Amino acid sequence: MNPGDLEQLVSMPMPFGKHKGTLLADLPGNYLNWFAREGFPRGEIGRLLALMQEIDHNGLRDLLKPLRGKHF
Repeated sequence: MNPGDLEQLVSMPMPFGKHKGTLLADLPGNYLNWFAREGFPRGEIGRLLALMQEIDHNGLRDLLKPLRGKHF
């Protein structure tokens, strides 16, 4: 994980698919779990989606709350 990854989760919109335009941090758990089962995309977006899935799966979404204030 890079130091800026968590900030990217609260500022980067999903670039494709059913939830295009939704911030990565706001993607539903079932969508993230689908990627975990089917395979994450290659590159940075896949790495960030995998990180968000881990955060969601372990019930750690509250870790992102302090970062949200910086972007809204």
